[in-house]
Amino acid sequence: MNFSHVSVLLNESIDGLNINPDGIYVDCTAGGGGHSYEIAKKLSEKGMLIALDRDPDAICAVSERLSEFNNVRIVKSNFSDIRNILDDLNIELIDGVIMDLGVSSHQLDTADRGFSYHTDAPLDMRMSQDGISAFDIVNTFSEKELARIIFEYGEEKFSRRIAENIVKQREISPVRTTLELAEIVKNSVPQKVRREKNPCKKTFQAIRIAVNGELEHLSKGLDEAFFSLKSGGRMSVITFHSLEDRLVKQRFAGWCKGCTCPPDFPQCVCGNKPKGILVNRKPVEPSEAELEKNNRSRSAKLRIIERS
Repeated sequence: MNFSHVSVLLNESIDGLNINPDGIYVDCTAGGGGHSYEIAKKLSEKGMLIALDRDPDAICAVSERLSEFNNVRIVKSNFSDIRNILDDLNIELIDGVIMDLGVSSHQLDTADRGFSYHTDAPLDMRMSQDGISAFDIVNTFSEKELARIIFEYGEEKFSRRIAENIVKQREISPVRTTLELAEIVKNSVPQKVRREKNPCKKTFQAIRIAVNGELEHLSKGLDEAFFSLKSGGRMSVITFHSLEDRLVKQRFAGWCKGCTCPPDFPQCVCGNKPKGILVNRKPVEPSEAELEKNNRSRSAKLRIIERS
C-alpha cells in the first residue's frame, strides 16, 4: 500500500529517546512507519519494537515497511490501550515510547477519508474507519453541542454562527460532503476573515477531534505510557495544535513537580517526589530546512520527558 506520510521531527524525536539497542520501545502512532523504521534499525535482536495504529491503512503500510525486522510486533489498536497491549505481551515496563499526534498526510490526501476541506468527499474523518463519523455529528448533534465542539476543539470564535447555519442547512437537506460543510463555514464568518485565510481549518479540526475522541485518548494514553516506562525510560511526543500541546505540557509539568504542600508549611508532609525530568525545557520545533521540505511541519512541537 502507498501510505504517503513524511515523519516530522524524525531525527530529533528518535535521538530524544536515547535508544538502548536491547530495549523495548512502543511507537503509539505508527502511520507509514517512518519513526518505527528508525527505531527498529537501532535495535539488536534482543530489543523489541511494538508498533500501534488504529487506522487499518496504516497497519497495512507499516507491516510492509517493517517486514525485514524479526523483533517487531504490529498491533491494530488505539494507543490509549497501551497498558492492556503490554499486558497481553507479558511486558511490565518499557524503555521508550513515541507519539506523533494529529492526522497523517495519507489521511489528509486520501480524499474519500473526508478529512480535507480542499476536496469534495463524504463527511467521514474516522481514523479507525469505524464508529461515529463526521456526518453523524454534523447532522444529528444539537446546535448547542455543535457550537461547544467547534468552540472548544477548534477555538473558533464564530462557533455559534457556524453551528446555527449547519442546523439551518440540515433542516433542508443533510450535510453530506466536505465541501458542503466548508461552504457553510465560509458563509458563517465575516468576509474579512475569508480574505485573510481559509476559515474552515478550525471547524474541521474540531469535528475531527470529536469524531476520534482525540483528547480523551491522548490523556489516557499519556498516563498509561508514562507509568509503563522504566526508570530512565523516555517519551517523545509530537503535537500539532495548541490543545494537544497544552495537555502534554501540563501533564509533563505535573509529573516533574515535587512537593505539593502549601508554601507556608515549615516542612514537607505530602512526601510527593518528582516522577519525571524534562529532557527539553522548551519544545523542539522544525528547522528552516525541514519547513522548506514539508510545510505541514510548521505547527509541530516536540516535548520529551524521562521517567525518574
